[in-house]
Amino acid sequence: MDFEQRLQNAIERGQRQKDDRQRRETAREMTVEELRQFHSSIRLELSEKIEAGLKRISDHFPGFRYATLMGEEGWGGRISRDDFSIAPSGFKENVYSRMEMVVRPFSPAAKIVELVGKGTVRNKEIISRNHFQFLNKYDPVSFGELLELWLIEFAERYSADG
Repeated sequence: MDFEQRLQNAIERGQRQKDDRQRRETAREMTVEELRQFHSSIRLELSEKIEAGLKRISDHFPGFRYATLMGEEGWGGRISRDDFSIAPSGFKENVYSRMEMVVRPFSPAAKIVELVGKGTVRNKEIISRNHFQFLNKYDPVSFGELLELWLIEFAERYSADG
């Protein structure tokens, strides 16, 4: 066998390997309905962590009210409180603080799970973040740690400024 034939055989073997790999990956890919169900289970898990974390913050800072969020924007929770403050001019002003976290709804086009967090302390937005992972690469540990990090950051800022 000369070099040209061996080269041609190697190229054909490579093409067969590529085709086999693509068939295996296609077989492993989830259907849209399976992705939707997986996203739903992740959403429920994260919503429970959000609720537990926000309620723990409200236990440390009395006056916060917890509300479950469900709708077009996503599922999650919010704690909020309204306070009054005396401005330097002597007038009474209303100030609010809140922390809101939601898991965005499933999108067949994106195939991701997305967490959105917004925090405000005394009328000043301090946190406005979002984080996502592709569903086929979802890591519950890193998502849980990130969720806790955002909650701890809010608590620290509220404690310092509130």
